[in-house]
Amino acid sequence: MPSIAEHLNWHAKQWWHGRIARDVLDTPPLRPRDDGVVILSMIGTRVLLPYLLAVKSFAAALGRGRVLVLDDGTLSGADRALLDRHLGGPEVIAIGAVDTGPAPRGGTWERLLTVLDRRAADYVIQLDSDTLTLGPVPEVRAAVAAGRSFTIRGEAAAALRPATAYAADVAAGAHIQAAVEGAMDRLAAVALRDPLYVRGCSGFAGFARGGDGRTVAEAFSRASEALLGRDRWREWGTEQVTSNLLIANEPDPLLLPYDRYLNFWDEGLPADPALVHFVGTCRFNGRTYLDATRAVIAALRQ
Repeated sequence: MPSIAEHLNWHAKQWWHGRIARDVLDTPPLRPRDDGVVILSMIGTRVLLPYLLAVKSFAAALGRGRVLVLDDGTLSGADRALLDRHLGGPEVIAIGAVDTGPAPRGGTWERLLTVLDRRAADYVIQLDSDTLTLGPVPEVRAAVAAGRSFTIRGEAAAALRPATAYAADVAAGAHIQAAVEGAMDRLAAVALRDPLYVRGCSGFAGFARGGDGRTVAEAFSRASEALLGRDRWREWGTEQVTSNLLIANEPDPLLLPYDRYLNFWDEGLPADPALVHFVGTCRFNGRTYLDATRAVIAALRQ
């Protein structure tokens, strides 16, 4: 439980960041390209300015693609007008319009399933609104060009391993990701032969055109719900585990180098960061996110 001081610090930094982030509205609009690449994010009115920072900085570095927005149900008419002006009239999908089938509703499952539906025709990149692209992204550009799926790692040591390597006795009440990973060998085998798994992060992941759509995700969801129960399988985190499984079993998936594509855990940034995922628990520790936001805006103005 955060202390009162930590709670006040979070809200003060969040307000301060909002003041800084407004300057993204004075940067040039993104020029979308209908080139077979889609940058997809699920957003709402609360994260509109951080999202513009995330998508504009990434699109500028990638140099290709058009934007697809999944509206979490809170975007206003004014928000949509802002998206049109800054992102070239992106397609916007209402979250309620996404058919989740046997998978849970909520917990960003609508986002993952939209990615899997849209990859039939395009290379789809899932980008969280709490990311910032701070440098060139040659590894991502090369993966897209080669038709390789990719993911940011959840931790520096994350690697592709057989699902059997994660089998474990999990204590009752363990975090849902640990509970699912502990049974990964049994669950993934329902949908895949000799399955692999990686502890990645669905905040930044690319799904190559073609490949599997919903088949594996839905089969894995059914098996997981049957084993863990409906309530547990609807906890936050099951979408990320499923995304990790899907990426791990793509042909020749790329695990992005963690010294340039990383999650921020208040341990500073490397000398040459490419993309940083500013996770909620540490986002406003110190000044790193604030300073990175200023740097992104300065770069977009050039």
